[in-house]
Amino acid sequence: MVDPKNKALRPPIHRSWLRLRLGKAYYAGIRYLLWASPKVHWANEREQDRLSCVQFTHTTPLLRNLQGEDMELQRNKVVNLKLAVSQLDGLILHSGETFSYWKLIGKPTRRKGYQEGMVLFLGRIGSDVGGGLCQLSNLIFWITLHTPLTVVERYRHSHDVFPDSNRTQPFGSGATCAYPHRDLMIRNDTDQDFQLCLRVGETHLEGQWRAVRPPKHRYEIVERDARMDQASWGRYVRHNALYRKVYDLAGHLLEEQFLFTNDAIMMYSPLLPEK
Repeated sequence: MVDPKNKALRPPIHRSWLRLRLGKAYYAGIRYLLWASPKVHWANEREQDRLSCVQFTHTTPLLRNLQGEDMELQRNKVVNLKLAVSQLDGLILHSGETFSYWKLIGKPTRRKGYQEGMVLFLGRIGSDVGGGLCQLSNLIFWITLHTPLTVVERYRHSHDVFPDSNRTQPFGSGATCAYPHRDLMIRNDTDQDFQLCLRVGETHLEGQWRAVRPPKHRYEIVERDARMDQASWGRYVRHNALYRKVYDLAGHLLEEQFLFTNDAIMMYSPLLPEK
């Protein structure tokens, strides 16, 4: 049954260009004040030497054959990823410190070498300088879910862009980003150091968390309550909830933790065409 009180099923709010600019400036100012706050211990130390124990590793393909999309934007994305990775690779997240994605990368600009890449804004696919960096924030968020680190801030994607063909992760397991206010922040509440290791390979973006000691647990991300609801204004909204199963190294389930729910407007038809 469709819940009429579900905000995701209401028509999107269309704001004027001026309203969008003022809103972005307001939230950007709040973000800059947060980064200047002495109450938060921000991670900023990087080491070339790797910590000894791998916690979790994941890779994602750099180029995808997307129907109707300019491959030049994807090749530019690879350039953008290399620049961003150069600011994050080897980061040491000490106990009590917080990692901020945008604080370390900084604003993507042409002057720094960033190029036009694909972006999704208000349900429309376009291009902008630094486009494509969501692939990196998606990867970091995903590998973090498989560690005892704490995700302090994460923003879900408001639109579901592509069908599930070749999808290897549950829907809604990514983290969108937009400088500087849509950030990804991760805090180390453990008693040991963690290290973020990233690399742009020939065909894949590679990422892993390492630590001083071997992992004590294994994590599995599972989907619950998956459905597609048709909103009163005609579009379909995809919904699910993600949970994390925690196992000991012998394979015994210790607990299941609720993570978050996702609601995203679908940019494709969920129905098969008539023959």
